[in-house]
Amino acid sequence: MSGSEQPSSEPWAPIAAGYAFDGAALDLGALLWDGECHPDARIRIPLPMLNRHGLVAGATGTGKTKTLQLIAEQLSAHGVPVFLADIKGDVSGISAPGQDGEKVRERAAQVGQEWTATGFPCEFYGLGGTGPGIPVRATVTSFGPVLLSKVLQLNRTQEQSLGLIFHYADSKGLELVDLKDLRAVVAFLVSEPGKAELKGIGGLSTVTAGVILRAITAFEQEGAGGFFGEPEFDTGAFLRTAPDGRGLVSVLELPAVQDKPQLFSTFLMWLLADLYGDLPEVGDLDKPKLVFFFDEAHLLFNGASKAFLESITQTVRLIRSKGVGVFFVTQTPKDVPGDVLAQLGNRVQHALRAFTPDDAKALKATVRTFPNSAYDLEEVLTGLGTGEAVVTVLSERGAPTPVAATRLRAPASLMGPLPEPDLAAAVQGSPLYGRYAEAVDRESAYEKLTAEQRAAEAEALRAAEEAAAEKAAAKADKEAARAPRRQPEEEPSLAEQVVGSGLFKSLARSIGTQLGREISRSVFGTARRRR
Repeated sequence: MSGSEQPSSEPWAPIAAGYAFDGAALDLGALLWDGECHPDARIRIPLPMLNRHGLVAGATGTGKTKTLQLIAEQLSAHGVPVFLADIKGDVSGISAPGQDGEKVRERAAQVGQEWTATGFPCEFYGLGGTGPGIPVRATVTSFGPVLLSKVLQLNRTQEQSLGLIFHYADSKGLELVDLKDLRAVVAFLVSEPGKAELKGIGGLSTVTAGVILRAITAFEQEGAGGFFGEPEFDTGAFLRTAPDGRGLVSVLELPAVQDKPQLFSTFLMWLLADLYGDLPEVGDLDKPKLVFFFDEAHLLFNGASKAFLESITQTVRLIRSKGVGVFFVTQTPKDVPGDVLAQLGNRVQHALRAFTPDDAKALKATVRTFPNSAYDLEEVLTGLGTGEAVVTVLSERGAPTPVAATRLRAPASLMGPLPEPDLAAAVQGSPLYGRYAEAVDRESAYEKLTAEQRAAEAEALRAAEEAAAEKAAAKADKEAARAPRRQPEEEPSLAEQVVGSGLFKSLARSIGTQLGREISRSVFGTARRRR
């Protein structure tokens, strides 16, 4: 139904009229009323409103992933780049044409869809080279103390101490590229020379430093060290379009790290924050520059500190003016903090279950987040089938549309994982693969601090050896002075022969070296390692 068509007298007509947009829009599906699907009543989202953020929610198995796929396909077709996180490995099929079949044809007929199997241009990424995909890495410095505290599961005090460590490293030009750099700086700041460095700006307790070091070690032992390093990924790559003008769909493959939810959810936030930091202000556009789907969003907010939540809220609030839309994907709206939820103007709510008292409470809370509706939403939300949802979006004027129960369209691409050989070929055929495939370990904080420590140790040893040699020489001179004068023609005494011998000089150097080792121990707290 377009804006020029006359509304019918059906009871659902006012709802359908709320989705009759004149401009470009994405088709979600057809209106449901009293269990009947009305293919002429199209439920849509205006393309310019996609940067006003959104929420896709629903219980497991209700069709959230297919909804993401459906929206991503249409965004790509309109020339809008998309970012998707593939948690279970079943989104990669978006790059291949879908498979025709009876169920697909039936769904298309129900919603008035002209279904054609279509694949879309994709790039596939993986965190730190874990699993298939072009490796995505971040430097520790750019990741920052707030996000890193989240993945290391530090408390508020430890997070503040980590912030102090980052501040010191920045002020001294110590680049924190990977985790060994961070570990080296923490270890230095609790050493005797390092403690003095922090006197002017606050101290770092040995206990807190120990907690941070243990957290870093445990994190590395989980295999997460490879996610930090260089070359650091340029998130501007997400903004590209294909040669045919369609938006590029960037798929972050996460099955290999799905057992590390704190890590990948926080890494997604880093990607978004990095985009926010790089992009210029553009205001409202005819279409977004990028739409970013944040899957398993509840993992991002679980156990989040106040500073972390404030950072998320600010990023989501302000990134809209940079042309980026963010959709959070989770099970219920209550998984998202109120300050963030208030900014999500587009809602696609799949079915909820009410098997337990907690489920019933979550259902009532979800209903309260919707505008007034002609539906009994508690009944509708528990009765929706797979691939059906309750929808409300922002109209072209920016006002909420009426709540509409909707039967969603079928994705045109493959609803399942891409075969592994095809995925590997797509990854290695990307122009970005050669740029990011191999990690680079250049000089950074670890190497600089190690070099300084070695130089200090060498200087201490040199000074100790000189002092020992001078002491030995003074002792020899003193003993020589005490000896009775002899005629020049007499042979040197036994003591003089010993002092002047090579054996004695070698012994003196040995004593000096040992003394140097003891001095080095007192300066650096530990004995000098053999290398």
